[in-house]
Amino acid sequence: MSFSKRARRELRVRALLAALPLLRVLPLQAGALIGTLAWYLSPRQRRLAREQLAIAFPEKSPKERDRIGRASFANLGRAALETARNDASEVEVPPAEDAIFRAAHAQGKGVVVASAHLGSWELFARRMAALGPPCAVVAKEAQDPRLTALLERTRAGAGLKIFWRGSTFSAREVLRFLESGGVVGILIDQDTRVAGHFVPFFGRPAFTPRAAGDLAAISGAPMLFGCAHRRGRGHRVTLRSIDAARSGDRDADSLALTAEATRVIEEEIRARPAEWVWMHPRWRTQPSGIAREK
Repeated sequence: MSFSKRARRELRVRALLAALPLLRVLPLQAGALIGTLAWYLSPRQRRLAREQLAIAFPEKSPKERDRIGRASFANLGRAALETARNDASEVEVPPAEDAIFRAAHAQGKGVVVASAHLGSWELFARRMAALGPPCAVVAKEAQDPRLTALLERTRAGAGLKIFWRGSTFSAREVLRFLESGGVVGILIDQDTRVAGHFVPFFGRPAFTPRAAGDLAAISGAPMLFGCAHRRGRGHRVTLRSIDAARSGDRDADSLALTAEATRVIEEEIRARPAEWVWMHPRWRTQPSGIAREK
């Protein structure tokens, strides 16, 4: 990394850490305003969002897609302030969703929760941790160790255990956590450098992390999709069972579970497109590209 890039990153990290006390007290509408400004002031992220929206919604006009994109940036700004506050008390868990969760956990094999960068995913994890059973998330470390430490403190303060992707933990540790009745949450809606499956997403193959499907296939644990959709000034949890037939072939079962979870995620995004992070290059990796690399 060049000196100038290191210096810019250092300035960003220091500015964020210094601004945290202010972010915790700003009204959420200020976060929406910051996000909306970012739409206009970040041409690269705006271009990425437009590209992904054009793939997902070719039937919509550019004006309609821009409206979704701006609203998505605003939602991300609000979510950032909510994360800084670290308060999930206004996240409602409806009785039907609570029943789905309790029934899955009652099977005695733990629960795998596949989630997405939809609504407020940080508050969703914190609210799930308050339901009783031990909860953990599999997460990627931040680019700066100070931010990683901050995330660890805030999540641990909410009762969440973290399995960091870059650490030396083994899959056996996560499996033991599941076997002890734990709940493991994993975000599977982004194209990242992890093991994955190609599954349909908005009518196009999308390289999708397979960890959640692998854990459910190996352990026999039930899989749920979950998120916290924005509702008024708070959020409301949505939970859905991922019902894919299991053959006993772990690789095939992992693929089936990942495809079904991704189908459910697409449904949720289509219903509330302004709540998803469109600035991520979701279809960056394609099967032809992997074939060329091989």
